[in-house]
Amino acid sequence: MTDASSAPRWPGSVALVLASSTGGVGQHVRSVARGLAEAGASVLVCGPAATQEQFDFTGAGARFVPVEIPASPTPADARAVAALRRALADAKVDVVHAHGLRAGLVAVLARPAVPLVVTWHNAVLAGGLRGQLSRLAERVVARSATIALGASADLVARAAALGAPDARLAPVAAPTLPAPRRRRTAVRAEFGVAAGQPLILSVGRLHPQKRYDVLVDAAARWRTRRPAPVVVIAGSGPAYLPLAARISAARAPVTLLGHRTDVADLLAGADLALVTSDWEARQLFAQEALRAGVPLVATDVGGLPELVGDAAVLVPPGDVDAVDAAVRGLLDDDARRAELARRGVERAAAWPTEADTVAALAALYAELSPPGSGPARPDAGAPSTGQR
Repeated sequence: MTDASSAPRWPGSVALVLASSTGGVGQHVRSVARGLAEAGASVLVCGPAATQEQFDFTGAGARFVPVEIPASPTPADARAVAALRRALADAKVDVVHAHGLRAGLVAVLARPAVPLVVTWHNAVLAGGLRGQLSRLAERVVARSATIALGASADLVARAAALGAPDARLAPVAAPTLPAPRRRRTAVRAEFGVAAGQPLILSVGRLHPQKRYDVLVDAAARWRTRRPAPVVVIAGSGPAYLPLAARISAARAPVTLLGHRTDVADLLAGADLALVTSDWEARQLFAQEALRAGVPLVATDVGGLPELVGDAAVLVPPGDVDAVDAAVRGLLDDDARRAELARRGVERAAAWPTEADTVAALAALYAELSPPGSGPARPDAGAPSTGQR
């Protein structure tokens, strides 16, 4: 992270709220918590105990109170609302900032007596009853939050269309990866990659939204290439078993690595990065790949086009033929890969940094809680709206 001394000091108190997370949202909240704490704020993180175990918010300088908000609505939501309400009453914060629709809904129902900011990190893609309930939750959260922040322009437009009184863009910076600890040759040797053989990497949660089925189907076609590329996917999630079965049935040259903490090493060994999602905002792996100078093929969805510009090859979502053609084209064109690597590094250098993200949030919190205003202190039974 860039030195936090560059961020404006905001000596207030904020509660950051998140639901179950194993990836980008949890990483972002840890980054924000660390930056705000270093800039002089008092930071409370409320979320499932598992998120503290994975992201170590207390190690980033925050206090942590467990509030079990699952990834999907359950009858336990009422307990989560009550737990968050107690945590906020004890902490007496100036601002509540929820990350994601699930955390945002619980925060709205907890009725904080201070301004509520909700960052929209993901679009609702589900259909059926679950999709209907999620879209209802979107509307409630949009209209109830003091400010809606969208991680991409389409999310800002969505929040505004649903009635958000104040919707703004708030790009999410990927935390800077550490330097690789292993040499390129050592990383490639781990996966049995021979000299001259391509290594293709994708990193993300194993979830239907990521459309790894498209990647597997495309990779099955590459089996006949000489040399055939080695494809690895780093991540864990509910789609593991279906994906493993699909890889086996297709005899695709794909290995599921599970959760990895050495993404910097994996990128150092990779020749190509691949994102096949149905939707993304400012996907962290896409940012990491461009920063590392690894040529990227990604789907033309959500916030990805505005993120990567002309520094990546964009393909339609769900299109196996397009993924296949894009990857083959790059593997056969060393000069094109080198040009994309150069453009990627240049593009990444212009993105907001973690320190920029923290500075923007500190300024927003100061706007919502000007000096001397202090958090409201209603009686325990008094209703409050969450509106400023």
